[in-house]
Amino acid sequence: MAKRDYYEVLGVERSADDATIKKAYRQMAKKYHPDVNPGDKDAEEKFKEVNEAYSVLSDAQKRARYDQFGFEDNPGMGAGGFEGFSSGFGGGFGFGGLDDLFNMFTGGSTGARRNVPMQGDDIRMNLSLTFEEAAKGCQKEINLSRVEVCDVCGGTGCKAGTKPQTCTRCKGTGVETVISNTAFGRVQRRTECSACRGRGQTISDPCTKCGGNGKVRTTKRRSVNIPAGVDAGNVVNIHGQGNAGENGGPAGDLQLVISIKPHKLFSRNGQDIYVDVPVTFAQAALGAEIDVPTLDKPVKFTVPEGTQPGERFKLKGLGIPYVRSNAKGDLYVNVQVEVPKKLTDAQKARLKAFEDSTTVREYEKKKSFLDKIKEAFGG
Repeated sequence: MAKRDYYEVLGVERSADDATIKKAYRQMAKKYHPDVNPGDKDAEEKFKEVNEAYSVLSDAQKRARYDQFGFEDNPGMGAGGFEGFSSGFGGGFGFGGLDDLFNMFTGGSTGARRNVPMQGDDIRMNLSLTFEEAAKGCQKEINLSRVEVCDVCGGTGCKAGTKPQTCTRCKGTGVETVISNTAFGRVQRRTECSACRGRGQTISDPCTKCGGNGKVRTTKRRSVNIPAGVDAGNVVNIHGQGNAGENGGPAGDLQLVISIKPHKLFSRNGQDIYVDVPVTFAQAALGAEIDVPTLDKPVKFTVPEGTQPGERFKLKGLGIPYVRSNAKGDLYVNVQVEVPKKLTDAQKARLKAFEDSTTVREYEKKKSFLDKIKEAFGG
């Protein structure tokens, strides 16, 4: 089978930096690791391919040679892997060996990696709120599916009245020594115990509810508190409501990603609110007191005499509160001067009389426009 480009194997661009390559490698190694895919030959081959690619791309000199010459100038890249990589997964990874790989998965040493308390995975969910719920805060009911400690066995995985037994193969260490015959002689390596899968204990009489796993998946209706002032894209973190941890470790967190439904009147930018308020021509020209809607109740606002279409006024402190703060944003009133339609003949006559009584001095923009015309065309 033709070898695949190393960048393609890891799913990264040729310009990827070291951190990106390492992150991609860790994801791929976890995906195809033999522990996750026991007995899967295809996954085993992909695991070797991923490690071979990382062995080259993680080394600056080897990567430079590969970028310039491809496979031809990099000896040792045979079907068995890069520079001594073997199907036994025992060495030649190019990043620290087997212990480093185990640490990547568990954060612990080879012998104790399955017995170290580890925090459970976080759960990320989308939560849609109304404009008012986001602004004022609320309590929401959600259906939360998560992994919990089995309430029957208390997480031991054992049937009532029984307890785990020390693994007879590894004597409780979680690892065993395997000797393989290779082209280079007999190779001895330490690997995860095949009997207890690295736990150091076996269960002869498993719990009937969790099947010996010690954990079960549940879906329950839960109430969550959303603080006032959250915005679209904010993440509300609820501590300890994620999946159960391992070996007595704490549960992960529940992360709620906020989205907000549009409002019929208001728009939002951060903690500030914007509202369009229509006024009549007469109100804009003469000034008037109008009602302006807010998140709580309408307030009185005086439109200044001579207000122009599109003018904006700020009502301080009538916006949305900052999260967990007494401070608030502002409310901006966008004045929309509405031109009347379907006038009666009498109304038209009055407007005509008004228009005839005015000169350009009452209209600053019109006067400025006419002056510019005269200047452009020489009077």
